[in-house]
This record gives sequence, C-alpha cells and structure tokens, in this order.
Amino acid sequence: MSIKEALFQLNFFSNLEEDKINQLIAISSFKKYNADFLLHYEKSHNKNLLFLVDGLAKAYKIDKYDNEIFLYYVYSNQMLSEISTLNTEGLLSYSNIVFVEESHVLSIDYEAFKREFLDKGLLCLELANEIIRQSKQLQDLVNREFIFDSVSKVAKMLHSDIAMFNKLKRYDVSLMLHIQPSTLSRVLSRLKRQGIIDIDHGKVIIEDVKALETIYEGLGL
Repeated sequence: MSIKEALFQLNFFSNLEEDKINQLIAISSFKKYNADFLLHYEKSHNKNLLFLVDGLAKAYKIDKYDNEIFLYYVYSNQMLSEISTLNTEGLLSYSNIVFVEESHVLSIDYEAFKREFLDKGLLCLELANEIIRQSKQLQDLVNREFIFDSVSKVAKMLHSDIAMFNKLKRYDVSLMLHIQPSTLSRVLSRLKRQGIIDIDHGKVIIEDVKALETIYEGLGL
C-alpha cells in the first residue's frame, strides 16, 4: 500500500483536495508493525502524528505493582497519537501503545503538519473530532473504573464493542473489566435469563439493545 492509498483509507483526510494530499505525502511515511510490537511508552515524546490505517492496537498503563491496566483499543481508521495541547511542536503520550495484531501506520511530521495545515485552518475540525473521541474514551474509562458495577461494565462492553467481546477469551475480558471470571459468567447468565442476550456456541448475541443501554446508564434492570 502506498502513502497515497493509506491517506485515502483514512476518513480524517477525506475532504482534502489533490494538491493538499500531495503536500501531505511529502511529509508522511507508512510502516507495517507486527503483533505485540510496543509503539511507544507512557510519557514518551513523539514528533510524528500517527494514524492506524488498519489493524488493532491497545492502550494501557502500568501501576506501581507492575500490573497492566487496560485503557482502550484503537481501531482501524483512528488516530493513534494522543493530543493534549496544540501549543507544542511535539506530542506527549499518556499511555503505552502496543499492537494486538499486524497493523499499518501512517506517520506525519507533526511540526510540518501543524505549520502547513492546522495553522492555516485546514483539518482543524477533523482534529477536534478526534480529540472529542479520545475524550469520550477517557470518560468511558472513568465510568468503567469508578462508577459502574460489574453488570454495568459488561453491559457497556456488549453494547459498544460486541465484536471484540466475542473475539476475546472470557478470561481476557474479565481482566479488561477488572472483574473476576466467575463474576463475568454470572452476569452473562443473568442477562441471558432476562432475555437481554443469547449465547450461541460461546458467542454472545444481543437481543435487547435498549435494555443494555438502560443498565449502564444507571437506570437499573
């Protein structure tokens, strides 16, 4: 895949004219990463703006006991870089990023991108939307870790990311949600009894989307 083809796969750049696409190509690179490759550590500095063209990445932190704390997944067609301020020539990451599967990443010189695009009013709305999406991810993280009970955690993941839930082993899901595997099993059994989900050959099928929303919105069953 060429840099130009990678740019066309990203919605972020879908409204750019041809001359601006060519301008971006001049300050960009494209690279493949294998699964389990650690892209960067928490608090590392990066001079490139990174986009996940295809593949899957995971953001996480390490606590003082060296335990991995899952934050969120980064999917294809999303920005990998974490933007906290525009008043800088570089980017500071607030999490570790590792690839879960083989992935392709578009890398853009951030200083040149800021000078030639953002400072001229180009792609500002797209960047704002990405920042809002990342902020929403952090809001969901706060809810998951400090507000939601185990039922709400499971309901939220089923509603927002059923494909990933079914892709992962139940043990891995319980680690992500910071609940016991036995608790996860009980919650799934409860949701199944209430007709909110069904389980077919180990795969969860959502039967009542509204009921799932009601659970994690705090309205109760």
